[in-house]
Amino acid sequence: MTALLVAVGGAVGAVLRYLLDGWVQRRHDSPFPWGTLTVNVIGSLVLGVLAGAAIYGHGPAELQATLGVGLCGALTTFSTFGYDTARLFSERAPLYAVANVSVSVLAGLGAAAAGMLLAAAVWSRFVE
Repeated sequence: MTALLVAVGGAVGAVLRYLLDGWVQRRHDSPFPWGTLTVNVIGSLVLGVLAGAAIYGHGPAELQATLGVGLCGALTTFSTFGYDTARLFSERAPLYAVANVSVSVLAGLGAAAAGMLLAAAVWSRFVE
């Protein structure tokens, strides 16, 4: 049953990534992969909230699997991040490539940490 829930979450996450990535990228006239950055940061934030909830013992395992593994796993994309970075280097845009790596890593870590802090604040304030 858990595998089915992961599959459902993955299907939703993949469609969200496709739609959101395209929507964001169309709004920027730049070779920088704003769409990929956006979905990766959102996914990191959501996974941070889920991880924070799990640390505090809240949220059923099925929900963690559906949203954490399924949705966030399909929403975020390391392969596209890698491709975008290599593409920027091959297009002779090394500053964009370095910025993509730097901003993606820092924003992703920051979003995950913010999500965990948000979960801690919510569960300590409203649940316990």
